[in-house]
Amino acid sequence: MRGAARLTGRPGAALVAGIALLAACSVAPSSPSAATDPASAVSTATTCATTASAAGQDWPTYHRTNDRAGFAAATGCVTALSSAWTAALDGAVYGQPLVLGDLVIAATENDSVYGLGLADGAVRWHSTVGTPARRSQLPCGNIDPLGITGTPAYDPVTGTVFVAAELSGGQHDLVALDPQSGAVRWRTGLDVTNRDRTAEQQRGALAVAGGMVYVPFGGLAGDCANYVGYVTGTPTGGQGPTVHYEVPTSREGGMWAPSGVAVDDAGDVWVAVGNGASTDVPYDGSDSVLRLSPDLSRRLDFFAPQNWGQENAEDADLGSTGPLLLDRSRVLISGKTGDVYLLDATRLGGIGGQVARVGDCRGFGGMAWDAAVQAAFVPCDSGLLRVDVGDRTLRAGWRADGSITGSPIVSGGAVFALDQSGMVHALAEDTGRELATAPAGAVNRFASPVRSGDRLLVPTLAGITALTVR
Repeated sequence: MRGAARLTGRPGAALVAGIALLAACSVAPSSPSAATDPASAVSTATTCATTASAAGQDWPTYHRTNDRAGFAAATGCVTALSSAWTAALDGAVYGQPLVLGDLVIAATENDSVYGLGLADGAVRWHSTVGTPARRSQLPCGNIDPLGITGTPAYDPVTGTVFVAAELSGGQHDLVALDPQSGAVRWRTGLDVTNRDRTAEQQRGALAVAGGMVYVPFGGLAGDCANYVGYVTGTPTGGQGPTVHYEVPTSREGGMWAPSGVAVDDAGDVWVAVGNGASTDVPYDGSDSVLRLSPDLSRRLDFFAPQNWGQENAEDADLGSTGPLLLDRSRVLISGKTGDVYLLDATRLGGIGGQVARVGDCRGFGGMAWDAAVQAAFVPCDSGLLRVDVGDRTLRAGWRADGSITGSPIVSGGAVFALDQSGMVHALAEDTGRELATAPAGAVNRFASPVRSGDRLLVPTLAGITALTVR
């Protein structure tokens, strides 16, 4: 640990600032367009709002809020992206960084957590929480070393940052840190099942709600050995037992989507589950969207595709994205089969119970949502797709270039997403037209940027790249 961070103001305070629309601006269209379906665009111009609460918004969890919307208020129209700074860290960064006031929190696959200055990327502190697992110690996988993969989460009540670290020997620990210094406050083990812990991987984002920190688990790339999907819940103060829900399948059923756990206003926990071992009746609880009680003791509701058995047999699981909570009555999910499902949040409907469906989108990663225009943005492996959402309908809109497959966020009338080469693209929200691009460096396929004020932060295989948004 080196140095000590000082936060400006109370971390998390920007989350409660009201958003007031004051003005709007338009950017005339130009070519070439990133959209392959311009006829489906709402208009021929990009409209972006100027908001009163844009500067210095906190980003305390994956896609900023527990509904996983990935929306940030922003000032002015997006016209350019330029390099601000780069921070070379001691390992790859797979999860999103967090922003707390003027501090950036980033975690690496070397089991390190960093506090960086938002303005200049300077290292304020560096804390090592363990020794990561090496690929040679694990039965399969594709990350080496394997340390902190899931996006951390910040709790404004206790003022604590939480990370889930994989350690040498396949041990998994939840670690609580002081964001001002990086000091470890407490830690506890998360290997709470009777399965092979070296076959379990913590990849999904953490979430904090109702005095609990939730951590989802799935398997390694290759689906090897004896693992099962489960999610843990640990009191944020570090006192009390860690509870968990385990998918009732004989094997697999991983909760591995990068967006991880979503939590609704009532405190219920939402997770997506991958393919399980069963391919025929009785249904084994896999290939599903689950709504769980806050204490994880009960499955309150579930949805599974009608052809869940076939999807299990083909490794075409629904759990390649996490649930996106649109509001109290609607949920969106997209899986490997190419289907995007709209679900009724008050009654998921069990097997085949979707409200609406559109196809031609194998979703991977985290989706984004702009409630003002009722549009979702889905990271398909054939290119980012806009989906317009009605009360009980879905309509496919524009699709970006097929190389733009990264998990998007929405801000200032633009959708920000990465392509496979590590280029950041700002696309007009209404038409898909490209507004600006900038290189960020090599990234993992699920990398998702973060916006706070005029900063766009990108997790890379070498650290963090910061861009200035104009």
